[in-house]
Amino acid sequence: MPLNDDQNSDSDSSRLSESTASSSDSEYSRQSFNSDSSSKPSSPASASPPKVITFDELMAAAKNLTDLTLAHEIAVNANFCIKHEDFPQNSFAGTVKQIVHKAFWDHLESELNEDPPEYEHAIKLFEEIKEILLSFLTPGANRIQNQICEVLDTDLIRQQAEHNAVDIHGLANYIINTMGKLCAPIRDNDIKQLKATDNIVELLRQIFRVLDLMKVDMANYTIQNLRPYLQRNLVDYERTKFQEILEETPSALDLTTEWIKESIEDELSSVSDESSSSPGADSSSKRIISPTLVLNNGYLKLLQWDYHKTIPETLITDEVRLQELREKLNQLKIIACVCLITNNMVGAAIVDVPDFADQLKRISIPLLEGMNKKTFDLKEALNAIGVQICSKVNRSLAERGLPTLSEEMQSNLMGQIAHIVEDNNPVSSLIGYKIPGQLRVRKCCLPIDGVLDTLQSMSFQKCMPAMPGGLSVIQTEMEFVGSQYASIVNFNKQVYGPFYANILRKLLFPEAAMGKEETETPTN
Repeated sequence: MPLNDDQNSDSDSSRLSESTASSSDSEYSRQSFNSDSSSKPSSPASASPPKVITFDELMAAAKNLTDLTLAHEIAVNANFCIKHEDFPQNSFAGTVKQIVHKAFWDHLESELNEDPPEYEHAIKLFEEIKEILLSFLTPGANRIQNQICEVLDTDLIRQQAEHNAVDIHGLANYIINTMGKLCAPIRDNDIKQLKATDNIVELLRQIFRVLDLMKVDMANYTIQNLRPYLQRNLVDYERTKFQEILEETPSALDLTTEWIKESIEDELSSVSDESSSSPGADSSSKRIISPTLVLNNGYLKLLQWDYHKTIPETLITDEVRLQELREKLNQLKIIACVCLITNNMVGAAIVDVPDFADQLKRISIPLLEGMNKKTFDLKEALNAIGVQICSKVNRSLAERGLPTLSEEMQSNLMGQIAHIVEDNNPVSSLIGYKIPGQLRVRKCCLPIDGVLDTLQSMSFQKCMPAMPGGLSVIQTEMEFVGSQYASIVNFNKQVYGPFYANILRKLLFPEAAMGKEETETPTN
């Protein structure tokens, strides 16, 4: 984009933040920020009375969350950009907008056709256009800034209007030429179309349309320039922003605490089961639970999370990515089940067919697209997969001069594939148990003093272990999902490790946490 400065200005980034904040504040204000609970993570729950959060504090926290979410999305999503979207023409909002805009431009046309013409509304449009053009400039573009202010001087234009001496076409041509200097190359055709428009009202209307597109281009240009800086400083930025949120709304870790507490309870239940199943276990000895294991198991639960519930506050920025991973794993689970059932039932018939597993995937994947949508009929999709697999096997057998599958065999194969959707299906349960194990990390036990350092430094293994039987068919896809999952988890631990450590200290080692606070109180 032909702007005058190579570096991005603070005003550009602030414009971007402000333009998105208004539409995002309500979206990202989660229920946890409206809670009356006020126990800070660094103090016992009973240490202070509940704090009443004012509206200004709530809005400040919401803006911080918006800024944090936007910065995170820009840094981690290379494809993130602002898109120009309008209301569908047949929608109620689209119809209202069309009627109101038509009335405005018709009124402007009637004013300009008067004798003498009435220019007041046109002058207001020129003033608005001037402000938009100036907003595209970077600091230091003094020459073009002065030129825009001189040519589109509304006081001068009003004086000319009083003497019926306004060159409205000349002003429009200057605006178009200036837009051509400032716009991205992708808008060159739009500029040419503007130059070919004769009707002044239609010309002004189209100028505003192209200016709206240029605003989006400018926002995306700003994002492109911000991304390298954010990527270098994102950990510190997110941690600082979240700390500001926590200071404004002390309840901002309530859901996160509950998430970790559930993971601890699951681990305690697992330890209890292991102890009861081991005859030589010493029931009187207290088993130390690994904070690392608790947190890792909590992350794994997010891959089976019910996303109708509110996600923990520290994971809001990655909610969409985690939901996509969950949906992808569900799809891979179905594909692995289909392949396992097919191999068990007709394995002898396809043993000599090269890449038959890949052929099964190519059959299944298109039919399972969108399987997590409410309108998706999984049973119908599985029936279709069963029919195509039977057809594929029979065609392969016929090509090799072998007898095709009997009607009974085909019916059994399609029936078993269709039953994958049922609760407690043994094949589905087996595959569903194996998949999370491929994303699990090695257990370790840590003393409380090592919790913080470990949470900040540890990372998931990005190389997947060897796939057990039944999952080898989806190994490539699982490696890709595992890599994305590891990236999300590792970054989240880097940012929120200190917050998790404080929560884990209190929940796992309340005596040690209380003693540490008492020791630090006189110093504070």
